[in-house]
Amino acid sequence: MTTDLPERARVVVIGGGVIGTSVAYHLAHAGWTDVLLLEQGTLSCGTTWHAAGLVGPLRASESGTRLVQYSAELYARLEQETGLATGYRQVGGVIVARTEERMSLLRRTAANAAAYDLECALLTPDEAGERWPVIATDDLLGGIWLPGDGRVNPTDLTMSLAKGARQLGVRVAERVRVLGVDVSDGPGGRRVTGVRTERGGSEHTVEAEVVVNCAGQWAKGLADQVGVTVPLHSAEHFYVVTEAVDGVHPDLPILRDPDGWTYFKEEVGGLVVGCFEPDAKPWRSPDDLPYPFEFQLLEEDWDHFAPIMDQAVRRVPALAETGIRKLYDGPESFTPDNQFVLGEAPGLRGYFVGAGFNSVGIASAGGAGRALAEWIVEGEPQVDLVGVDIRRFAPFQGDVGWLRERVVEVLGLHYAIPWPTREPATGRGQRLSALHERLAAKGAEFGTKMGWERPTVFAPEGAEPGAGEACSWGKPPWLPWAAAEQRATREAVAVFDQTSFSKYVVDGEDALGVLQWACAADVDVPVGTVVYTPMLNVRGTYESDLTVTRVAEQEFLLVSSSATTVRDQDWIRRQAMPDSRLGVRDVTEEHAVLGVMGPCSRDLLARLTDADLSDDGFPFATSREVELGGARVRASRMTYVGELGWELVVPTDSAGAVYDALHEAGADLGLTDAGYHAIESLRLEKGFRAFPRELNPDVSPVEAGLVFATGLEGGPDFLGREALTAFRDRVRAGATHRRVVSVVVDDPEPMLWGGELVLQDGHPAGQVTSAAWGETVGACVGLAWLRVDGPLTADRLASAARRGSGFEVDVAGTTYPLRVSLRAPLR
Repeated sequence: MTTDLPERARVVVIGGGVIGTSVAYHLAHAGWTDVLLLEQGTLSCGTTWHAAGLVGPLRASESGTRLVQYSAELYARLEQETGLATGYRQVGGVIVARTEERMSLLRRTAANAAAYDLECALLTPDEAGERWPVIATDDLLGGIWLPGDGRVNPTDLTMSLAKGARQLGVRVAERVRVLGVDVSDGPGGRRVTGVRTERGGSEHTVEAEVVVNCAGQWAKGLADQVGVTVPLHSAEHFYVVTEAVDGVHPDLPILRDPDGWTYFKEEVGGLVVGCFEPDAKPWRSPDDLPYPFEFQLLEEDWDHFAPIMDQAVRRVPALAETGIRKLYDGPESFTPDNQFVLGEAPGLRGYFVGAGFNSVGIASAGGAGRALAEWIVEGEPQVDLVGVDIRRFAPFQGDVGWLRERVVEVLGLHYAIPWPTREPATGRGQRLSALHERLAAKGAEFGTKMGWERPTVFAPEGAEPGAGEACSWGKPPWLPWAAAEQRATREAVAVFDQTSFSKYVVDGEDALGVLQWACAADVDVPVGTVVYTPMLNVRGTYESDLTVTRVAEQEFLLVSSSATTVRDQDWIRRQAMPDSRLGVRDVTEEHAVLGVMGPCSRDLLARLTDADLSDDGFPFATSREVELGGARVRASRMTYVGELGWELVVPTDSAGAVYDALHEAGADLGLTDAGYHAIESLRLEKGFRAFPRELNPDVSPVEAGLVFATGLEGGPDFLGREALTAFRDRVRAGATHRRVVSVVVDDPEPMLWGGELVLQDGHPAGQVTSAAWGETVGACVGLAWLRVDGPLTADRLASAARRGSGFEVDVAGTTYPLRVSLRAPLR
């Protein structure tokens, strides 16, 4: 270990747990060896040492699965490189189900594994008992077998990663407390300049170009000091280690019994019995954590753990007669959405974060450490990290009281059934539209996105309470209500509260130049024109999908998805030169957005404005300010549901009046309020893609079928053009890639939600990315990624159908014929 701290280091990593050591290790392997890792105690002394050490590669997303797959590969070979064992052992895993709902989830999990080329097998209760002879199986419906699951010793793994980093020149210093990070303001904005430390009563500043905050529970407090949002809160996390159990051996698989909130693994002939209980116990606030806190546990709470132990005995009856060596109660940090935090902080160059791992830090450490190191070295992520990107959070989500409320729920989500329309129950009501009370009075059920409460569906008068919030793998009770909203939009007119859409004003003398480079489509258009465009990275894949409206010569209004508010603005600023004369301002809360959509939308709006709304007077992709319902609004002829319609950007204080005027004028036209469930169905019937489900940093416009929305065929130069051109040429030459296609289930009975496996000739061929009930089509519709070699054409799909090479979709283990097309089911 390093004794004397240097005056400077290119990179300073804060935190000597498994995440910090993994980042240092991967930076060194990337050639960045001028790295200093600082630990306030000794390596692994925080959360890492008391982690259970489970490594299960199969995750809910492909990107998450690939991260953990790499972790397992790294842990298996690390001892050969460093000479220090990690304790990694691939023993496989069994997950069992007590209920039909859980069994449906496991069938879907097995299909996901096939989509990701992972081994997985369904088990009968007896087969589960053969894998785990000491369990009771009388109440089980079945299970799955995951041969790729493994376990590792967290402390040994950390030491091996640290040694691997040191062997390449990384310096590691223990007993060094970080007091703060120094920041400077310059032409390119704020950036880090160094780290202030204390060791043995002496303070020392280390200059640095990059600081990586891997401080675990302490990450939020450190980030708060420099205005960076790292929303996490600690909860008490429990497990017991038992005395020896007959029949338990070192190669016993990991067992998960999520209906009992428990997991089991072998340890020295006994069992580790851990849990993810549905109502967690929050620990101290992030701004009130103790120091020092090394290798410490919290006070035992058998009252809290007793219901878990009852469930464990139900699964492993021998535990009723087995002694307990120790109850471990250790604090662990969780984020509001149960996904970890990774990446460079928006608004502070050189400040990176890897924290909030929600009890999957050991499994994720290898892949996450490599991904963050790549981000640091290359200047941007090299794979799809949207789901864990630090920029998915806004400052308001760092509120400690809100986080404390949310963490009670989040820990239990590990083993809760991930219903497709599940919404969080805690921490609601952060951001309300100006229309919220009006919509609630009309029966709106609300979901949440980026803190906004958004109407998902409107319950009719007399509906059963709570039916609009019901979740199901099949058709939910609210589906007829959403179907009625779809019919109204297709046949008459509907109004959607889309206030949560992100809205930014980009202006200044260099606004056009920056946007021309950042946007793949040509945005040098006449004032009053709306351009649909992607923003691509240097690899030619998606960073955003949005519309740009030129509202003046040097001013543009950008409208994007609700969840990308921080991400989009950060991306635009990063494309500007340090001395650019550019303004980027979030105006989301200054304006409501009302989508007025349907064949009668023109008739309705014409009753409220003197503006010419005809096709000649107001063509598609036109945007103008008009007087409407007593207010000055921006009306843009643009649609995400595929019908004639306008998006009205309304000053917040006028939103209620405009909404009321619409309903008063549209009563005889069949005007209906509609929610986001209907939007999802309508956009899929028209084949409209969404970020990040169909469009993400692993997908290019070629794969998305959206090259027409770029300037690739003759427009001005843009970021990612070279890579996009090269990729298109490789596809034309026969390269394997994924293509986004529209899908329709031939049978109206099954319900699709997205994530289902697509098969061709009985073999895995792709995965549904988004799906919903399509009322106009009369069946479930969706979009899917299809693995193909070379260009995919309509003739090629038709030829496959003639040869009998049919497509099917796996819905919880049952397959149904699937129509696959490059064209949307509705044009």
